[in-house]
Amino acid sequence: MNLRPRRQEDPEINLINMIDVLLVLLIFFMVSTTFNQEGRVKVQLPQSSDTPIPRGSHEPLVITVTAEGAYRVNERTLINSSPDTLRAALVKEAGTDRGPITIRADARTTHQAVVTAMDVAGKLGFAQLNIATVHEDHAP
Repeated sequence: MNLRPRRQEDPEINLINMIDVLLVLLIFFMVSTTFNQEGRVKVQLPQSSDTPIPRGSHEPLVITVTAEGAYRVNERTLINSSPDTLRAALVKEAGTDRGPITIRADARTTHQAVVTAMDVAGKLGFAQLNIATVHEDHAP
C-alpha cells in the first residue's frame, strides 16, 4: 500500500490559445473598420471662366472694398463705411438703372465688409452681382 501523499499538480490555464484568438480578432476588426476623417471640411470652391461675359451698352457699377473695410463706388471714396452711406452712393450713381455691379474686395478685408456691400446692393434691387478675382498666374 502506498501511503505517501500524492503530488498534486497545479492547475494551469493555457494562455497561448487565448492570445492567438485575441490577435485574430484584433486583426479582423482593424481590417474591417472604416475610419471617418471628421476633422476635414469639404468645401466646393467657386470657379471662374476665362471667357468674358458679354456686357450691355453700359459699364457696371464698381464697389471697391479696401483692406480696412472702407468703400469706394466707381473710384469715389465714401466719407464713412456705414451701409447707409453706401446705399446713398449707389442710388446716386445708378439712378433708376439696376444693371450689374462688380465688387472688388481686397483679399485682406473682412468677410463682413463684403457681405454688407452685397446686402446693400441686393436690397436696392441689383440682381447681378459679380466679384472680381485674379487668376493665379497674375496674382502678385
